[in-house]
Amino acid sequence: MDIKQLRYFIALAEELQVTSAAQRLHMSQPPLSQQLKLMEEELGVSLFIRSGRHLELTAPGKTLYEHALTITRLLEEAKEEVKESGLGVRGKLSIGINTLSDERLPRVLSAFRMLYPKVTFKIQQNETNTLTRLIKDKALDLAIVRLPISLEEFDHVMLGAEPLFFVTGAGDEDYPSITYEQIAEHPLVLPSTEGLGLYHLILDQFHSRSLSPSIIGECSDIGMLVELIASGFGASILPRTSVNRYSSHRIRAVPIDGPDVTSSSAIIWLKQHYLSKAAQKLIELI
Repeated sequence: MDIKQLRYFIALAEELQVTSAAQRLHMSQPPLSQQLKLMEEELGVSLFIRSGRHLELTAPGKTLYEHALTITRLLEEAKEEVKESGLGVRGKLSIGINTLSDERLPRVLSAFRMLYPKVTFKIQQNETNTLTRLIKDKALDLAIVRLPISLEEFDHVMLGAEPLFFVTGAGDEDYPSITYEQIAEHPLVLPSTEGLGLYHLILDQFHSRSLSPSIIGECSDIGMLVELIASGFGASILPRTSVNRYSSHRIRAVPIDGPDVTSSSAIIWLKQHYLSKAAQKLIELI
């Protein structure tokens, strides 16, 4: 077998139909079927069960699929690494951020650009669940996300933890500090959406105290959320990064009493996936 045959096999294993696999590979069906026949003859096993036009992987086929993915990935990574070794640190870095990303990032990128001026950037803002999907699809090299999220498929570096603040409009009642029992009496607009990092962390603080907060809305755009707070629409709970970023707005941030609950962020990238030298250097700098 050669690498071309493995790529043919991967397409067949993922499409499970000769017609669609051939279209994906930009080739006609007969040569593709012939290559599959040659592979099965060489290995002495059936790789697929045929059912009309549809295919189903056999046990040997599933084993070969896993090896084929690894082999083709290693080949691509080897090619990239060899190219980079002769060119130095250059290329384009695609970075995902959410609206709660670490406030130090602009300074880090400025320092990185001074060290590696041949690297360009594509910076994309989105919600954490979208950023993790883009990492898996290899549309992003790295992403800075707010925890907690499942990290099973990612390598990561923690960026530290920061306290949470109760945030209200500047004209609201002034508190030196506030408890979650008091916060539960206020109409709240929470950052992000149900099931994602910070939203879940905030709800846990109420539920652990047997409290039912008055949630009147959710907003994934932190800039819009701060504008809503400033207009008197409701209050919220935000990490220090967001409070500092929007300190010029008409808002007041109040420390929360009780055990020190913190919100953490991390930079993540796909496990078992080659990282460019530029990406590696950026992680080191962060």
